[in-house]
Amino acid sequence: MDRLTPADSVLLVVDVQEKLAAVMPPEQMARLVKNVEVLLEAAARLGVRVLASEQYPKGLGPTVGPLATRLGALGVAPIDKVVFDACGEPRLARALGETSVRSVVVVGMEAHICVFQTARELVHRGYTTYVVEDAIASRTEDNRHAGLALCARAGAIPTVAEAVAFDWLGRAEGDAFKAISKMVR
Repeated sequence: MDRLTPADSVLLVVDVQEKLAAVMPPEQMARLVKNVEVLLEAAARLGVRVLASEQYPKGLGPTVGPLATRLGALGVAPIDKVVFDACGEPRLARALGETSVRSVVVVGMEAHICVFQTARELVHRGYTTYVVEDAIASRTEDNRHAGLALCARAGAIPTVAEAVAFDWLGRAEGDAFKAISKMVR
């Protein structure tokens, strides 16, 4: 497995929306939001491309406030979809295809539905796909574990937010390192 580098990576935020968040276990949501914020900060400081999706926003609402604010600051508008696999939405697939990246880092919800189906398709399309276990949620812990297991069986690499952020950093120096280190404490 190669090192994750900012130039060769995309961070994909899948369906972290208000009405979905309201039915997630509160501890999972708090952990997910904190760790996605860390990854968005790392992406902003290191120049990692970010994409985001929203599943049927008319029914499930927009991306949760803290993440919507960070995405907006990065100039990222979530792409609405009605398919579970985010790659099945042509605008998102096109945006991903317009990059020269080899690796996609996936965060979001729900682990056993949209995250799994997206990760499976990314692997199928030849991307080295990382699923960030501490930035993924499902309504039940059983579904979360099943989703993560399905992602791994499909060929995605399980990881955690700190591992991704520090792999992107590569060095323990500079302003980005200081900011990210402070966020993960």
